[in-house]
Amino acid sequence: MPVEFLTDEQASRYGRYQGDPTPEQLTQFFFLNETELTLIAERRRPENELGFAVQLGTLRFLGTFLQNPLDTPLLVVAHLAQQLHIEAGQFTKYAVRSATRHSHRQRIIAALDYREFDRFQTFRLIRWIYAQLALSASRPSVLFDLATAHLIQQRIVLPGVTVLARLIARVRERFTARTFQGLSQRLSPAQKVTLNALLVLPEKDWQTPLERFRTPPTRVSTAALFQAIHRITQIRDIGVSTIDLSDVPESRQAVLVRYALTVRVQLIERLGEDRRLATLLVFLQHLERSATDDVLEMFSQVMNELALRGEAKRRRERLRSLKDLDQAALLLRDAVAVLLDPDIQPEDVRALAFERLGEAPLRAATLTVQELASPDADPAPEVLSGAYATVRRFLRSLLVTVAFSGTAGARPLLDALAFLKRMDELGGGKPRWDEAPRGFVPKPWERRVFPGKGEVDHQAYTLCALDRLRHALKRREVFVERSQHHGDPRAELLHGAAWEDVRDDVCRALNRPLEVRGELEALRLELDHAYREVERNLLQNKALTLTVHSGQTRVRLTSPEALDEPPSLQHLRAQVAARLPVIDLAELLMEVHTFTGLADAFTHVADGPPRMSDLPLSICAVLLAQACNIGLKAVARPDVLALTLSRLSWIQQNYVRADTITAANARLVDAQDELPLAQAWGGGEVASADGLRFVIPVRTIHAGWNRKYFGVQRGVTYYNFTSDQFTGFHGIVIPGTLRDSLYILAGLLEQQTRLDPQEIMADTHGSSDVVFGLFALLGYKFSPRLADLPDQRFWRLDREADYGALDDLSRHPLDERLIAAHWEDMLRLAGSLKLGKVGAVSVMRTLQRGGSLSSLGRAVAELGRIEKTLYLLNYVQDEAYRRRILRQLNRGEQRHGVARAVFHGHRGELRQRYREGMEDQLGALGLVVNAVVLWNTRYMTAALDDLRHTGQRVLEEDIARLTPLLHEHVNMLGKYDFTLADEITGGCLRRLRDPNTLEAYLEQIKL
Repeated sequence: MPVEFLTDEQASRYGRYQGDPTPEQLTQFFFLNETELTLIAERRRPENELGFAVQLGTLRFLGTFLQNPLDTPLLVVAHLAQQLHIEAGQFTKYAVRSATRHSHRQRIIAALDYREFDRFQTFRLIRWIYAQLALSASRPSVLFDLATAHLIQQRIVLPGVTVLARLIARVRERFTARTFQGLSQRLSPAQKVTLNALLVLPEKDWQTPLERFRTPPTRVSTAALFQAIHRITQIRDIGVSTIDLSDVPESRQAVLVRYALTVRVQLIERLGEDRRLATLLVFLQHLERSATDDVLEMFSQVMNELALRGEAKRRRERLRSLKDLDQAALLLRDAVAVLLDPDIQPEDVRALAFERLGEAPLRAATLTVQELASPDADPAPEVLSGAYATVRRFLRSLLVTVAFSGTAGARPLLDALAFLKRMDELGGGKPRWDEAPRGFVPKPWERRVFPGKGEVDHQAYTLCALDRLRHALKRREVFVERSQHHGDPRAELLHGAAWEDVRDDVCRALNRPLEVRGELEALRLELDHAYREVERNLLQNKALTLTVHSGQTRVRLTSPEALDEPPSLQHLRAQVAARLPVIDLAELLMEVHTFTGLADAFTHVADGPPRMSDLPLSICAVLLAQACNIGLKAVARPDVLALTLSRLSWIQQNYVRADTITAANARLVDAQDELPLAQAWGGGEVASADGLRFVIPVRTIHAGWNRKYFGVQRGVTYYNFTSDQFTGFHGIVIPGTLRDSLYILAGLLEQQTRLDPQEIMADTHGSSDVVFGLFALLGYKFSPRLADLPDQRFWRLDREADYGALDDLSRHPLDERLIAAHWEDMLRLAGSLKLGKVGAVSVMRTLQRGGSLSSLGRAVAELGRIEKTLYLLNYVQDEAYRRRILRQLNRGEQRHGVARAVFHGHRGELRQRYREGMEDQLGALGLVVNAVVLWNTRYMTAALDDLRHTGQRVLEEDIARLTPLLHEHVNMLGKYDFTLADEITGGCLRRLRDPNTLEAYLEQIKL
């Protein structure tokens, strides 16, 4: 592998000073102790003493020696010269004496207990690199930084930059070749032939088998579901599903899968034999898991559509029969009136009713009511009653192809599915229907499934089993083998020896004791204090009102009045906006790249170095096309090589994907965090979460219904997280509008930026007792904006405490024994989440729905009720706290406004069929919005400096209320030009606008 993987920044940073050290670094690395002063005093000349000290401090700080000592910052030389009472100018004499420097080098290495990078250390480093590669598929540039840090930690003098880069490239290439060879050797000759045949285009066909397999379904129908099930069978028939790949790191498998998913089949065919077979082996196992997820998603949507159709039919029939039902009800009303008439003797009631109303009409009315009035609270049995013929089309294939397992509570359902599978088997030996398992049938279904004693309606039985299966999959009570999203979450939790090894570290990281009694006592005191503080300040809290409704005390809270904007803030906002330069979005992206290296985060899917010029230009064009939803043709230019349509299409296919977008976004978030103006808005410890809805007008299985947001079409929710510095640090694509609380924790645990939010705000639909509990266990604070405050329950730990006016409000006692009984399991769950052993979404589904971890889920929810009550008491007590929540949520909504303005093409509709495409395009949208935020923040800083320079008064409290979520000065329409002026490319800022111009004046009026 060539060593061009190093960026210019990495090469220039390696073994060199990057500006002056900080005061803390001077103290840590360049302070000379008594032993070192004695060693330095052995030198005969002052310049040798100072040079020896400089080299000593340099080795301690950089891990190596400078080839040119004159590159040492003057601050370092002066700092050491002051300690030695030597003139700093003496160092120049020492710097030109290479022989003296070389002799001092060995003495310094011995004094600091360092070792030279000799053959033995090279061998040790090679072994360390092999160990790193066995754990993860780190890119060469990342591995270079890790190796540098490792050598410094081990006190080994850093080798030359080329030596280390070539060593890493050589070891990585050798390890990769051995990995490919090891994987290909697990295949039999017949399996190798079968895998290679996947790349051959059959005669009179337009797709190779591999292309056909990796194309996921888009239509939701029973026929499409049957084809999707058949796709799993075809993948399994290749015969590589059972090959054990557990020793191959998931990150390395992900690299191979990403390559096989992205590139054309012809490129896979051109790979070396070992690499080609290894790629196909890993990819096909991944493909089986993703195909299984597609089948389960389609099954859920098919059952939903059957239920919706049945409900529509039920309502139509009910409307048609409403007149008959009314007539029968009126007749029976008259009969009951006869029964209740006190003037009629009991023995005469029957005869009189028949005489007045007639026996036949009464019997007919009774039959009509019995037929039309449903006693079932759950309409599922009725709405699915006509769907048996539809589900029969895929039932046998589904039960034969997909292997279900589950919790103990799901055992009756699993037995019923096994029974239906045996009933559909060909040949003799089928069980009888009276042997069918009955424990899974809920009460609403019993009347239809078991119409008489010993009778079983096989159609209703089948429909009931499939309806229960749909709900059990959603609740994670039923699991599926070889599935990415529906696997058993219990198997991923830390347990046994693995938990014992990390238990103490997890407890320290979570700041939670293993003994629960002290924790519960601390919570009891905190909760008691919070109740008493609210009760003590009840009269002074004008916003809080206690009301009694149906004999129960409830709280009502008046909304805080909007804060008045002082004239100074209005003036400052207008002046800053008027100074922001007008810029095209294309230029903005290129300018942001010049000072962040935005495009450098995009690497080729094969992890190779870039071999083309103007790569940042092409990447910025693709990002703009995706973020603006306008397609590549709108930004392509045939006269510019970097912007030709074919090149942009190739860049989009090979460079722009979820992991590179995440890496680029981290650069922008980190750059924003370094700006003083962003620090004035927040330190990155607070964030908010909210969903941005998009209609999907094309056929896809990854969209859901919601009439409120999508009308008669389907759509997705882009659930994104906004920091208090206005940057978005994570986003999740959700089909339809699933409950936000399932995803809110994933944003904190899976984000990959420098920020470390400790408190997150969300709307009501993002909250639940389990969310509060898990946030508390993981050390986070959850602060939602509750719309249903009067309906919230307040809980207590001390059953005997008297909280005065709040006593009835706090009438709900907590079961602390449940928390104590599951405390270690709760810590184990939190540790598994913290270490990334289990997905947050899977855990949230399981805990909230009472699935496999039902008892543990109740314990987490019980802890969550404590934390939720503490939050509620603080919420009703502190108006500043409520305003802070509202302010942060408003930042997220303002960010959505900018995102809508950017995503203007195709009427703002997302036209992606596959989930990967949705994630890539919406990730690009979030990235471009962050670029706008960062660009605005830089120029707002310059505008504030300009205002101060002109003598205008700028208040810090007004600066804190400014926002970089402005886009009126950014042109997102028209012709896109990605060229930059030379001074802007060199890092200079654009000239600010003159606020006295007509254009700026008109913008101030608009503001």
